Amino acid sequence: MSQANATQKEMTLTATPAPRLKLFDSQLVVPAIVDSFRKLSPRTQLRSPVMFVVYVGSIITTLLYLQSLAGKGEASSGFILATAVWLWFTVLFANFAEAMAEGRSKAQAASLRNLKQSVIAKKLASAKYGTTWLPCPASDLRKGNYLLVEAGDVIAIDGEVVEGVATVDESAITGESAPVIRESGGDFSAVTGGTRVLSDWLVVKVTANPGETFLDRMIAMVEGAKRKKTPNEIALTILLVALTIVFLIVTVTLLPFSLFSVEAAQSGTPVTITVLIALLVCLIPTTIGGLLSAIGVAGMSRMMQANVIATSGRAVEAAGDVDVLLLDKTGTITLGNRQASAFYPAPGVSEQQLADVAQLSSLADETPEGRSIVVLAKQRFNIREREMASLHATFLPFSANTRMSGVDVDGRELRKGAADAVRKYVEAAGQSYPAEVVKVTDEVSRRGSTPLVVAENGRVMGVVELKDIVKGGIKERFAELRRMGIKTVMITGDNKLTAAAIAAEAGVDDFLAEATPEDKLKLIRSYQAEGRLVAMTGDGTNDAPALAQADVAVAMSSGTQAAKEAGNMVDLDSNPTKLLEIVEIGKQMLMTRGSLTTFSISNDIAKYFAIIPAAFVGTYPQLKALDVMQLASPNSAIMSAVIFNALIIVFLIPLALKGVQYRAIGASALLRRNLLVYGVGGLILPFIGIKLIDMLLSALNLV
Repeated sequence: MSQANATQKEMTLTATPAPRLKLFDSQLVVPAIVDSFRKLSPRTQLRSPVMFVVYVGSIITTLLYLQSLAGKGEASSGFILATAVWLWFTVLFANFAEAMAEGRSKAQAASLRNLKQSVIAKKLASAKYGTTWLPCPASDLRKGNYLLVEAGDVIAIDGEVVEGVATVDESAITGESAPVIRESGGDFSAVTGGTRVLSDWLVVKVTANPGETFLDRMIAMVEGAKRKKTPNEIALTILLVALTIVFLIVTVTLLPFSLFSVEAAQSGTPVTITVLIALLVCLIPTTIGGLLSAIGVAGMSRMMQANVIATSGRAVEAAGDVDVLLLDKTGTITLGNRQASAFYPAPGVSEQQLADVAQLSSLADETPEGRSIVVLAKQRFNIREREMASLHATFLPFSANTRMSGVDVDGRELRKGAADAVRKYVEAAGQSYPAEVVKVTDEVSRRGSTPLVVAENGRVMGVVELKDIVKGGIKERFAELRRMGIKTVMITGDNKLTAAAIAAEAGVDDFLAEATPEDKLKLIRSYQAEGRLVAMTGDGTNDAPALAQADVAVAMSSGTQAAKEAGNMVDLDSNPTKLLEIVEIGKQMLMTRGSLTTFSISNDIAKYFAIIPAAFVGTYPQLKALDVMQLASPNSAIMSAVIFNALIIVFLIPLALKGVQYRAIGASALLRRNLLVYGVGGLILPFIGIKLIDMLLSALNLV
């Protein structure tokens, strides 16, 4: 393809990945403080019913303070002011936690926006490609247009390769420096706008309009503000609302009995509205209510830090609930590149002779399999690589027709390839094909390996075994998942014997051999019918139906457009093993929410013993028996509880954003751990914290 006379004008924005921000980076904290005040609108506060109650309480106590300044209502204006200030502090820091989590997502979205480039594309005049192109701004491109992209060009917009093969630098999108091959047909034909062609050329069919590209969708995905609540989060919100309503009813019921009761009139110490509001705020689950949204947004942010784009918090949470993992064999469980593992010589041939011929025939073979044969011969027999130029050899590359490759050197014809292809070659040369070699190739195939037969001048020299290598440490990862109650299922197109051998070596719980798209879909539906949540990864168009059916569907960014549209997550690294990390992040989010919920409810129980006796002891002296904390005064007790209630949110913000440390333990063990660490801790900490605050207030004569 030749370049037209028009000059390409390329205007690119420098796209350098933004540095990873620290937990409390100034770039996050300052905007979060501003957003904390912006979120004080009633409509925003109403999204969290628990914090809305605190918000209303803050407004009422502020009005009561203004009323007390005018000489009306409650007399203790200093106590009312302090209560109002700390209630506003509670609301603002709950807003701050959410704003911090959203800020991390917005920072990630901003770094993605920096990758967007304004490019003048080479638009081809017709769908017949041809050699003439016209300059066209990327913003004017539409679905169905065809582009020519040559070495050094930036791909202007998302598309599918319809002609050509080229290496593409996708580091701006994926962060992976190694270039990738993109070619027409198959599962590696999708290209992403903003990436750069390094060699050769491609004809690309545009598959997205401006504003609808993969990069645009990624930016929208990471915007935490668009996060929808998940079913579990909705259920938890309902529980928190129910607890809030219970305490609200109790507080309203106490109102006439405190302000207008006979005992209050006789003692002259009625319980004020300020005290009742403080009581309500301290007893409702404000801790988890203030941090719940931040936990969800932070879960999506952690997924993004792992270079995975989740379409919603629902997908992240579903990952935490997954109990069946479907994993493709090649590239996930195995390395994906078969490696030479053994030489099996034919009768009358030594193993070293076979290794020498196999290495010579592989010198020009740049595939991982070919390089592994060269390395194995060197390791076994110290056969060094020969200088290719000095051999004056003629190399024959592998072709789909011959299914063989080799070299002609010094009158020798060296060939290696598939057993049936080499057999035809040998028999055509008038040589016999040994029965012993047939037996070896069958045995190698039954073990799940691939036999390559090597021949010299029409004579069979033996067999090289290519083994699909199981990734190191993968068996331990599967054992870890098993302890968590997650079943692992390997999916492969291999025959059952091969699949069984690899499944046993990898340690998966089950496998599906000779899998078709229909088989994958059927398997997922069968697990879902049993009430299980299924996760799957895929990159091909044939994976799209199964990805659309799976509860957690991770599409590779290097895969086809159909796969990416069917998934609810996209792995920018195109690393199939990322599925294991995704599950861990999802479980970490659920563990964080469960831990903080346990802590919050335990916290409220402990605060009951601090505030109830102090609030009503003036009216009902018999409640003094419940005053186990021996606080300085009723006002000090109430103020200490309110301050503790606000400060505990502040101290838990890092935990909500960072997440509870992930541990591969079962549900029952996790429950016991939560009850011991966060349940017991939530009971004990308020007693210590409130007592210390009470002592400080008393020492400073502030109440």
